[in-house]
Amino acid sequence: MSPARKLTRLAVPAVGLTLVFLAVPSGAGAGPLIFATAPALPTLTSVTINGKSQTVNTTMTNFAVSDTRGTKSGWNITVAGQSGAGKSAVFAEYCGKAKCGANPEGYVALGHALAASSLKLTSTGAKFSGGTGAAPTLQCAAGCILDSAAPVKVASAALGGAGESTWTTSGFSATSLALSVPTTLRVLASEEVYRVNLLWTLATGP
Repeated sequence: MSPARKLTRLAVPAVGLTLVFLAVPSGAGAGPLIFATAPALPTLTSVTINGKSQTVNTTMTNFAVSDTRGTKSGWNITVAGQSGAGKSAVFAEYCGKAKCGANPEGYVALGHALAASSLKLTSTGAKFSGGTGAAPTLQCAAGCILDSAAPVKVASAALGGAGESTWTTSGFSATSLALSVPTTLRVLASEEVYRVNLLWTLATGP
């Protein structure tokens, strides 16, 4: 049995987070629609490679949305894996320092990777609180795939004034984040981790 290794760091980098600031129509409120606290996923638990499929769990961090537009037009949050230069939409081998053996800093070309749809968020027991009007709804009671190629809706506020002012999540369980680890997972060098870029988008409309 191989020793435990840190599997991944799930941090949403600044370039991986979309903040939506909307123009306010005449006669509406004076503020924007923004993440008051941006989603920032925690480091997952280390994994012992044992030749078996495993599920790694940890607690989703809380986030908050502030809607001071006064438009009563609702909002929604989606998440997807983000690809492009220096990014990976799936968990992939990553060097977090200037040099990891022969590998330079960044994602390792042709390195080890997990399949898409490996990371799931379950919002059972969690809720939004603190704002005015009807509370927004977390959409992941049955589980939402976070490292998906297509955006997945994780929360929404209905038309008519739901989700106005600042709403903050709470109550995510210790198993709210679940990463499926296959039997084929490979141990990386001590300086390397499996890492993914996630793009969180806050937009108008439910």
